[in-house]
Amino acid sequence: MTVRRDFKEPARCRPDLVIGREEPFADAREQLARGGSVLLHGPAGIGKSTVLRALAAENARAAPTVLRCSATESESHLPFLALADLFGLVLDRVSGALPAAQRTALESALTGRGESTLQRDGLALRLAVLSTLRALAAEGPVLVVADDLQWLDSASAELLGFAARRLGDTPVQMLCAVRTEGQEEYDRHLRACPPDTRVVRLGPFSRVQVSTLLDHRGYTGLSRTTVRDIHRTSGGNPLFALELGRALAESPTRPRPGEPLPVPTSLRALVLSRLEMLSDEARRTLLVASAGARPTPALLHAAGRDHAEEETAQAAALGLLATDPEEPALRFAHPLISAALYAEAPAHERRAAHAALSTAASDPIERARHLALATTGTDPEVAARLAEAAALARDRGAPSVAASLGLLAARHTPVDPPADGAPAGTEPGRGVPGPDERRLQAAEDAITAGEVDLARDIAREVLTRATVPAERVRAWMVVIEAAGQALGEVDAVYPQVLADAGDDPRLLALVHYQLAWREVVVDGDFVKARQETAHAAELAARGGDRRTELMALAFQSSTETLMGHPDAPATIERALQEPQDPDVACHHNGAASARFRWLLMSDQLPEARRSITGLLREARRRGMVESEVHFLRLLADTELRSGHCGRALDLTRESLRLARDSGIGESASAMLASLAEASGGDVDRALALAREAADHAEVDGDQLYLSLALAALGYAQLVAGDAAAAVRSLRRVRELEHGMGINDPARGRWHGDLAEALVRIGEPGEAQELINVTRAHAQRLDRSSVLAVLDRAEALVRAARGEHEAARAQLTSAQDRFARLGLGLEEARAAFVLARLRARGPGPAPYDEAARLFRRCRALPWLRQVDAAVAAGPVEPETAPAASPAALDGLASMERQVASLVMEGATNREIARLFISVKTVEATLTRVYRKLGIRSRVDIVRLAAGRRTK
Repeated sequence: MTVRRDFKEPARCRPDLVIGREEPFADAREQLARGGSVLLHGPAGIGKSTVLRALAAENARAAPTVLRCSATESESHLPFLALADLFGLVLDRVSGALPAAQRTALESALTGRGESTLQRDGLALRLAVLSTLRALAAEGPVLVVADDLQWLDSASAELLGFAARRLGDTPVQMLCAVRTEGQEEYDRHLRACPPDTRVVRLGPFSRVQVSTLLDHRGYTGLSRTTVRDIHRTSGGNPLFALELGRALAESPTRPRPGEPLPVPTSLRALVLSRLEMLSDEARRTLLVASAGARPTPALLHAAGRDHAEEETAQAAALGLLATDPEEPALRFAHPLISAALYAEAPAHERRAAHAALSTAASDPIERARHLALATTGTDPEVAARLAEAAALARDRGAPSVAASLGLLAARHTPVDPPADGAPAGTEPGRGVPGPDERRLQAAEDAITAGEVDLARDIAREVLTRATVPAERVRAWMVVIEAAGQALGEVDAVYPQVLADAGDDPRLLALVHYQLAWREVVVDGDFVKARQETAHAAELAARGGDRRTELMALAFQSSTETLMGHPDAPATIERALQEPQDPDVACHHNGAASARFRWLLMSDQLPEARRSITGLLREARRRGMVESEVHFLRLLADTELRSGHCGRALDLTRESLRLARDSGIGESASAMLASLAEASGGDVDRALALAREAADHAEVDGDQLYLSLALAALGYAQLVAGDAAAAVRSLRRVRELEHGMGINDPARGRWHGDLAEALVRIGEPGEAQELINVTRAHAQRLDRSSVLAVLDRAEALVRAARGEHEAARAQLTSAQDRFARLGLGLEEARAAFVLARLRARGPGPAPYDEAARLFRRCRALPWLRQVDAAVAAGPVEPETAPAASPAALDGLASMERQVASLVMEGATNREIARLFISVKTVEATLTRVYRKLGIRSRVDIVRLAAGRRTK
């Protein structure tokens, strides 16, 4: 495939900026840093030149001499041209170092003066190139940068290869790029590179990378659905994606449902030249194939293409179709070929192709789609068939297809007013849905499929003209759902939708259900949210809307669970009573999901795992993308609590990829990915993900997930060894949850981490106070694992006070309980703390058990802490501070007051009530520590004890 070089450069282009190539770029950078050479390869437009330029710019600073060449197809027949590009400007610097015969042959080849050829002067030329590179390398490292190696003239390629194989330890590196279509086509080009060359393949972009590239180049107004189409049509090729994005940006109208993207002339030229070599009949056959979803020879025969085999064989010989004996379906060599072929065809030929496929296709969904695209104007029969096909796609778990078919159905549905006596919003005289009702169904399917931008656009369009209250409320519900966690952005919607709902209990139930979510997410008020959900359930029951009633009851049970309300189990049972709605049964906010959370918080991990695995399987079967994102995350949470850190890491990464791809649940997925990374992956990545999640939640005004994100951040900071930062993050979590009325400590399980961090910074009094308050809630709710975590934290408090025997006994008990509950990571953490306490004395440090348990969990960050502790050796037993008790008398007045309160066990926050602020107390304590030559509050307590014994 030949790519022209006359593309328009999109806005904000930075040729040296590498997007979506972080991993191959890092591989190439590492190879170059070691002094090796790199060969980049991949198909046309994949971004080889961009990566090459960025690497060359980065490495040119370390190489005094940079030799460059960039070959073109039109010049590839000219001998020695690439050699002239490389050496033309430096020959004068080294010509004196070359033997006369070599210098003469090289000058003749580079200048064209004389009759130098490889056949006549082969050895002299080969040695001249080698000698030139060695002479340049004597002055400093040399970097040879060669782009489009496939167009290198054969003479230059032969000479470079000869020298490259003989450079040895000479500091000459090569950075080359070559166009290849397959995986192994670079072999012959390696002959022009040194033996140690690393081959780096640039593959297609993911959908997220295509989206990032389009945003960077200024194409920011594209919906996720459009980006998905661009990714599919471009095959992930960044150049093709940019050209398609530019064509869309310049087009006055967007493609209608079912229609492919407009293909710009610049891209059509890639394939149209080969299409001209096809016969007219073969071209028509390929057009039918491009219009089909999975074209086969049998389908083409059924569509009237009698010579399909011969015509497709002709196309395959021209490289338009990819052949695979094991695959019966015909496949275009690149999606762009199909798109360009379809875009170039006249409208009447496209309709004829779809008309033929509407009877030839075996699948009813495909037949309906082709019938729609073959039909112009409204047609009630076509619309009805499309609506039936949409319902079938919905049942098959393909909501995205259902949304597309629903929009086609709406497009073909007549818009005349209903006949007398027919319900509003229905087709005249038929009692079937009207166009806006079909659009709303398509919007709801798009929500299910995770295409929230499409859903929002459809709903907003309906609201511009709908007058029927039921349609307006339904459209408002889509707008609110599409807002995701950013419910504060749609605050103005609620008064309007309440007005549209009037006094209809079915419509009001929908509104109050959404108001309950607003209370939780925006205001963080669980008490009001519970009242709203109960009201929504009662209204839905009165209006006979079982689906909304079940959703409201499930949400009510979730709020009660987090509040520690005693009615939570009973409400879950009500939500699970028959009759059930199949969509609610596997919804991420349904009763089964609420029951899973109850199981997880009650430490019933095996049952929780079975429950969430079944929900995930059903969500995938139904194509419920948002639920899939949530269930992947919840399954990861279950695995993490079980101590399966590697499995949790894989699941959270999958959830995060899907969340970013769909734009759904990004904050929540980043939050749990942070927990998994801090436990079993990379702590720096954990910190970045937690901050990302917190930033998302702050922007969305989502207090519910902000508290969870900050809890993840505090945990990552604790694992990273920054106890002071962990205290700051987790204190804020405590404030947020207190304000929201969340009393169940099993919700975020951050309390033990905060207590541990407080002990580390010398605040055992505050840690004990937190433990006491949390323990009361955990005992009331029978949260066994939370009680064990609190005992582990309290053991740290006791150890800080010198009560080592009691601390060891408490840790041993906690570790045993963690083991019985199946909480592998918590068990390992308890063993680690116990080992640290036992290491305070002579003899080898007893870390083997902790290391074994962390290794079983694949908890790599914690294993690194064990290794560091072993390397540090035995911990010296804590002794009383060097300062004498009398030194307390030398403190300033405020310093003595603060120290005295510390001796009495007061926390910084309690002391601050008597002074200006917590910061003032902290600053005063810092001065006290410095003056007394001590390190913590514990040392002050010991000084006080020494004073009392005298």
